[in-house]
Amino acid sequence: MIIEPQTVDVAHSGKPRRFVFVLLDNFTMLCFAAAIESLRIANRISGKELYGWTIIGESGDVATCSNGCTFQLEDTFIELERDDTVMLCGGVNIQAATNKKVLNWIRREARRGVTMAGLCTAGFTMAKAGLLDGKKATIHWENQDSFVEEFEDVELTKSVFVVDGNRITTAGGTASIDMMLKIIADDHGEELANAVADQLIYSAIRTDQDTQRLSIPTRIGVRHPKLSRVIQMMEQNLEEPISPALLAQEVSMSTRQLERLFRRYLSRSPKRYYMELRLQKARNLLMQTDMTVINVALACGFASPSHFSKCYRSHYKTTPYRERGSQASRLSI
Repeated sequence: MIIEPQTVDVAHSGKPRRFVFVLLDNFTMLCFAAAIESLRIANRISGKELYGWTIIGESGDVATCSNGCTFQLEDTFIELERDDTVMLCGGVNIQAATNKKVLNWIRREARRGVTMAGLCTAGFTMAKAGLLDGKKATIHWENQDSFVEEFEDVELTKSVFVVDGNRITTAGGTASIDMMLKIIADDHGEELANAVADQLIYSAIRTDQDTQRLSIPTRIGVRHPKLSRVIQMMEQNLEEPISPALLAQEVSMSTRQLERLFRRYLSRSPKRYYMELRLQKARNLLMQTDMTVINVALACGFASPSHFSKCYRSHYKTTPYRERGSQASRLSI
């Protein structure tokens, strides 16, 4: 027996709202699929063509996502209508995908007044085009350090998605679902949006007030309030590290007690854990920006390039200069 899907009666007599999905090179499949499937299901449940879409890209032929799958494109960079909604789909190596042709097209269409969204890392592309200056935005947490360094005029948040006027950004992955459910609810009501979520087996709808990363206790697998508080302070102070003594003082512990706490739950000293956080930020900046190695070192709390290089090599088994060189080689392929 075939069970028909639930239906939601929606008053709609106008033309479908068109979404233009722009697949940038090496885009992430999940952010694209989550968005377009939400639209398909909304049409199916309502029994009406509420939404339409077209898939375009720079080549006008095929686009390849980060897992190697290819998608047939319907067109290249076409001229849009004012009421279109653009969905820029980004992924890995977003700097390479954000070329002059892409930027020129985005700026041209933005001047028409179209709503423009950046999924996953495509917030970088929007910011590079100047579309996010003076606005709130978000981007995948792994790209936040480099984004902050490059785009000082953008108010970056850690939300799963942000809507600021006709500019929308998401953190990637399943955040596309949350964003689309918000759009569907605004267009046709909460009942339809909730029905779409049910079809997606999506039981925890997030809003723009929800942050994208797991809580610190969940990430480290330990529920200890003082340990979580110290790690939070570390993450918030990577450029100017706080001494273990001051960290211990902030949570009413002795330095020795703090050492024991880290050894027990994380099998490393507070100093080592803090160093790993700073080096991770440094690696993100090396891989995602054109900042000099000296500036990367300073941004991550290292007093000298030589100390930074020594610590980096000890942890990653390569130097910052070689890391930067290997990234440049990958981008040129």
